[in-house]
Amino acid sequence: MAMNQKNGSWDIGRFVKTLAYFDIIPFIGCLQRLFLGNDNKNISIGKSMGIVLVAGATGGVGKRVVQILVDRGYQVRCLVRNCDRAKSILPQNVELIEGDITKPETLTPQLMAVQAVICCTSVKVQPVEGDTPDRAKYNQGIKFYQPEIVGDTPENVDYLGVKNLVQAAKYLNKSTDKLIFDFTNPSADLKEIWGAVDDVVMGGVSESEIKFIDNMAVFTGNVSTQNSGGFASVRTKNIVPPFDLSTYEGIELRVKGDGQRYKFLARTESKWDGVAYCHSFDTVDNSWIDVRIPFNQLVPVFRAKTLDSKELINTQNICSLQLMLSKFEYDGELNPNFTPGHFALQVESIKAYGGETLPQFVLISSAGVTRPNRPGINLAEEPPAVRMNEQLGGILTWKLRGEDSIRESNIPYTIIRPCALTEETGVQELVFEQGDNIRGKVSRDAIALLCIESLSQPQASNVTFEVKAVESTNPSNNWQQLFASLQPD
Repeated sequence: MAMNQKNGSWDIGRFVKTLAYFDIIPFIGCLQRLFLGNDNKNISIGKSMGIVLVAGATGGVGKRVVQILVDRGYQVRCLVRNCDRAKSILPQNVELIEGDITKPETLTPQLMAVQAVICCTSVKVQPVEGDTPDRAKYNQGIKFYQPEIVGDTPENVDYLGVKNLVQAAKYLNKSTDKLIFDFTNPSADLKEIWGAVDDVVMGGVSESEIKFIDNMAVFTGNVSTQNSGGFASVRTKNIVPPFDLSTYEGIELRVKGDGQRYKFLARTESKWDGVAYCHSFDTVDNSWIDVRIPFNQLVPVFRAKTLDSKELINTQNICSLQLMLSKFEYDGELNPNFTPGHFALQVESIKAYGGETLPQFVLISSAGVTRPNRPGINLAEEPPAVRMNEQLGGILTWKLRGEDSIRESNIPYTIIRPCALTEETGVQELVFEQGDNIRGKVSRDAIALLCIESLSQPQASNVTFEVKAVESTNPSNNWQQLFASLQPD
């Protein structure tokens, strides 16, 4: 929001703009979206602010997963066998660590300090109709595989390798912080989340904004006490899905201020003017400090008036966050460290601290994994990979064993079973099913996108499903509806 203060004169235009930005005036918001193409309603950022580890990052799906993660502002860590080769394949702004899921000693705590793992590894043994037939050798009409790396058997990679990675994620992930907002590398989505909420909403003339410069966010502006005003703030739009911070102790801010006392506020309701949970903190002029705010010390307030409620904040449902500079403390008391005029609070990050959560694990498996040994299955009617499971080293059998190692680990997981993978490009209409009965094709592009979408969908937790593409003249996917159709394992 542009700074354009009019001393002593209430700016009704800025008042309307503020409410429209946060979609408080539906009619204005609809017009804005209609003519400007903006969608100002709830912002979905899911888990896009933490580190995501991609195993199999240089493969056909893996390199696509990495690119989409980078484009969406994730911090990406890639597990690769050869960094020099990976540099020629992957974007420059990713972290490369050499290792091998078949060698558990290479899966170190440094590697596994992540928020999510996307496993795209697989032995390249499956010939796919319409794709790359040179992935299999032929000998008298019988297909057999020759792995690219000696020792890369389905058992070693698709079962034992996956199991090694799962165990490392469970026992070596020592991260106790959850990075909520990383302003050192702000994504385009992050920049659209925050907006100014100043005392213009009650007739004042204070004015602020949030800037993203020099690897940080700067909450800055001018606070005026004219017109009975005296506060400026920046606030997020409603986050969808809300943050679940129930396994953490509190919030940590990395800030550099100007010696004034600021406020941090969190909300558990999506309504505009509701209860907030607040904590005041002092800054040190021109010095970086870490401010830790335990959840049990947040004070419930409504318009700076404390509430009698002794109920603690519902940390499972954090809908929005806010930073504020106000001349008032609480209940009409004045802020002892407040000076009207220009102010600036630099913010490097907002984290949740004191948690012990397991990373989310997304595994790309394969449709058909249960069929080779399923009673009553007519193998003659099945795709080549199912018919020739034994000739291909029992790959589907070992993939199923790899899946089971995840289900038994108690790690939150999403197991994606694509049908035959193709090199088609562009958006594809997807169909999800469960029960391992579907046949068809789906592009690597679509599966890569699906991996990333599963990170931000609550319904994607602890589910296994098959996916294929269908013909559509206007392909699009409602991810929430697709994931809502699934039943947990």
